Amino acid sequence: MKKKISLIFLITVGFLFATAPAFAAEDTVSDSAGLFTADEIQELSQEADTLNETIKGEVFIETTNSATDDIEYYTDRYLADRIGNDNNGSALVINMGIREFHVSTSGNMIDYLTDERLNDMLDDMYDAASAGDYFQAALIYLQQSASFVDAGVPGGHYRVDRDTGKITYYKVLTPVEIVISLVVAAIAGIAFFVIVKSRYQLKMGGYKYPYREKSAIKLTQKEDRLVNSFVTTRRIPRPPKNNGGGGGFGGGGSTTHSSGGGTFGGGGRSF
Repeated sequence: MKKKISLIFLITVGFLFATAPAFAAEDTVSDSAGLFTADEIQELSQEADTLNETIKGEVFIETTNSATDDIEYYTDRYLADRIGNDNNGSALVINMGIREFHVSTSGNMIDYLTDERLNDMLDDMYDAASAGDYFQAALIYLQQSASFVDAGVPGGHYRVDRDTGKITYYKVLTPVEIVISLVVAAIAGIAFFVIVKSRYQLKMGGYKYPYREKSAIKLTQKEDRLVNSFVTTRRIPRPPKNNGGGGGFGGGGSTTHSSGGGTFGGGGRSF
């Protein structure tokens, strides 16, 4: 009896270990439209896992045959339901019912996938999707997102709120600026020491103040990357909604919008 129980236990454990990767892949890639093979889902999941570790968040892919009136809102809510509002991540939804795909970004992925980068990626995805190669379109989404993350947030990056026109700039110190700051701090410290010494030093032959024993100076080094954050507001007419691209402001900026209490970026294409 004990041998039978042990055998059943071992079989159960083996089954769980064997099916764990499949469950993980299904959690990342939800292929309701049946566009991918099992091997393709596994490959996409592995690509996503690597990207997740880098962004400290999660990325997802969903395919569906259910038509929707607003694929942007649908994708935003799908992403928010998985990770919550304003957390790091992105989602690709391929909707075969309306033959559109959309990428929504949240958290740091808004800044990595600027409008210019996003539109380049969407163009490549469109070429694959319009040719019926949906696996390649999904792979482009993951691989190009990873390359943009590796490249980092562009210098002078900003966010533009599509609805209000508010522009938020983020200032980050470059390595050169960090070195300059340290040099300036060192010069200021030396200048302070020289001034104090000259003030307390008496004439030759007179009393000499024991400044070495009586004084102390403490120099500290501090490295701050985020210097400041300031907001400039201007009114920009809201562009007409279309399925031909991302936010449309281009350059080093990312166009954002609000949905269900969260902030999202992204764009899509019809194919």
